[in-house]
Amino acid sequence: MARGFGMFLIRLNRKNATMSYNRLRSPSRSVIGGVVLAFLGVISTGASSSAQSLSGEPTAEQVEIAGSGFSGQMRLIPLQNRGSYRKALSLPRTAEFSLTGLSWAGGTGGFGGTAQVRTRDSASGAWSRWQNLDSEVRQPETAEGVRNGTTGMSEPLWTGPSQGIEIRVDGTGSAVPLPETLELVLVDPGKLETDSKVNASPGAARAIPSAPPVITRAQWGADESLVKDPPTYLSKVDAAFVHHTAGTNSYACAESPAIIRGILAYHVNTSGWNDIGYNFFVDKCGTIFEGRAGGADRPVLGAHTYGFNTVSAGIAVLGNYEEEGTATTSEVEQAVADIAAWKLGLHGVHPEGQVTLTAAGDTGVWNKGDRATLHRVSGHRDGYATLCPGANLYEVLPEIRTRAGQSPYAIPEATR
Repeated sequence: MARGFGMFLIRLNRKNATMSYNRLRSPSRSVIGGVVLAFLGVISTGASSSAQSLSGEPTAEQVEIAGSGFSGQMRLIPLQNRGSYRKALSLPRTAEFSLTGLSWAGGTGGFGGTAQVRTRDSASGAWSRWQNLDSEVRQPETAEGVRNGTTGMSEPLWTGPSQGIEIRVDGTGSAVPLPETLELVLVDPGKLETDSKVNASPGAARAIPSAPPVITRAQWGADESLVKDPPTYLSKVDAAFVHHTAGTNSYACAESPAIIRGILAYHVNTSGWNDIGYNFFVDKCGTIFEGRAGGADRPVLGAHTYGFNTVSAGIAVLGNYEEEGTATTSEVEQAVADIAAWKLGLHGVHPEGQVTLTAAGDTGVWNKGDRATLHRVSGHRDGYATLCPGANLYEVLPEIRTRAGQSPYAIPEATR
C-alpha cells in the first residue's frame, strides 16, 4: 500500500535567512512524531567546478523536512531583481527535486518575456541545457480559476532528480514590467514502493469494465488529502483535447507515477486549483493514468484548455513533443486514441467527427462567444494560443483520430 504523499510548502526569506512553513491543504492529516525542520546552512552560489553561476547571485538557504505520513517536499524561493525587466537566481547546490516552475501573485494569466532554467543532475553532477518555462498559462474560465488562493504560474517542468538549478527571466521585450515577486518552485514528489510496479502489469489496471487499462489514482499514489472540494461534473463530453506536459522525454516509465504526483502537488499548491488539471495522462510507454478525481467514466470538469473546459476532457502525454527528434511512438498514439474513443463513446460521440463549441473566453485563437468548429479529438493549440501539444504530437493527430475510430473502445453507431 502506497504511503500518503503529503506536501509541505517552504518559503525562504532570503534577506533575513529565516524560514516559515505551512502544511498545504491537508489540515486534517496528522503527522506522527511531529515535524523536524533542519537548517542546513548557507551555501555559496559562486562559481563552482561543475558550473559557472550567474554573476552576483546571493547565497541561498537550503531547508530539509523530515516527518512521517509523507514523502515529498515543495519549496518556493523568491528570484532576485535585476531591474524591472530582469530577474534571476543561481542555486548550484540544493536538496533534491524533480519538478520546477514559476509562481507569482495577483495574476490569472501569463506575463510578457521569457523564463529559462537549467538544472544539475543528481547522479552525474552535469548541468542540462537551458530550457524554456511556458509562462503563458491562464487560470481556467470556470469558478476554479477565480477561487481564493489562485495565482499566476508557469507550466511545470519535469527535470528528473536534480540538486542544483539556475533560472533567468527576461521581460525586456514586454510593454509591462515583470510581476513584482516571482518565486521559483521546486518539487520533490518522493518515491513510493509501488512506482516500479505500475507499468510492469498494466493489464491489472482495468478498473472499469469495457474500458482500456487505466492506472487509478490510488495506484499512482495520489494524495487525496490535497483535494478539498468535491468534483464538478459536465452535462456531456463533446471533445477531447490532447496536450503534452513538456520537460524531458528521457524519463524512465517507472518514474511516470512520480511525475504525475509532482504535477498534482504543483497544480494544487502553486495554482490554487482543487485538483490536478488533466483528466488523463499517457506516458511514453503507452500506459494510461487517471487524472482528476471524480470517476474516469464520469464527465469530470478539468482545468486544461482555457475557453473549452466545460465541454471537454483533457489528455496529457508525459514529455516534450515540440523539439526536433521528439517523435511519438505507436504505443503513445494508440493509447491516446483508445482513451479518447472510450471517453467520447460514453457520451455517444464518435472520435473521428467534428463539433461546434462556444468559446467561454478569449483564448488567442477564438474570441469569447465564437462558435468554434473543431475535431472531436483536437490539440490544445486548436483551442488556445500555445505550442502545446508540440509540433510532433500535433502532426500525428489525424492518425490518432483514425486509430480512435478503429479502436475497440469506440462506439460505431455514435454521432460524428
